[in-house]
Amino acid sequence: MSTFAKRERLLMADLLEAEGPDAPTLCEGWTTRDLAAHVVVRERRPDAAAGILIKPLAPRLDKAMEEFAAKPYEELIQLIRTGPPRFSPFQLKQIDEASNTIEFYVHTEDVRRAQPDWTPRELDPVFQDALWSRLERSARLVGRTAPTGLVLRRPDGQTAVAHKGTPVVTVTGEPSELLLFAYGRQNAAKVEVDGDKDAIAKLHEGKQLGI
Repeated sequence: MSTFAKRERLLMADLLEAEGPDAPTLCEGWTTRDLAAHVVVRERRPDAAAGILIKPLAPRLDKAMEEFAAKPYEELIQLIRTGPPRFSPFQLKQIDEASNTIEFYVHTEDVRRAQPDWTPRELDPVFQDALWSRLERSARLVGRTAPTGLVLRRPDGQTAVAHKGTPVVTVTGEPSELLLFAYGRQNAAKVEVDGDKDAIAKLHEGKQLGI
């Protein structure tokens, strides 16, 4: 049975292939080639991927990124499509779903929304609920360094507190858009933001949100 993570993986691979290796992304300084290399390193070089969170390992991550980015672009796309190595934890459905659903959705939007002619993607309610469930669990983590209080709210009124504090900024939108906002894509997310004017401006500055 197909999973959200597998579906988003294939959508991302198709989009990366269609845009080519030199298209812009929402990831500052990264082209589609760089983004593809990041995805492959994350799945196939856990020793280097740890550098995403552990700063002393960042040089190892940078070196691995350079090595994979130098490979033929078509090879990178194929590595994404085929997924992680046989004995990788990502081969387990539960881990794949928990770790990759958000990863692949966000990176797909990183490519889509960096293009001048992008249009909103219609997502079914089941997937929106799945994204909301994951966002609820990760809200405190991704919002831990927010410069203001931050509440994420669905149109139906469900809320998740991403950061306690004052003044409070409330961001309202579909889970897919709240997810992008909370993961540092504030300016690309289709949301309504309410609260103190200066607090809102701070939320849109720098890279306080995300992992």
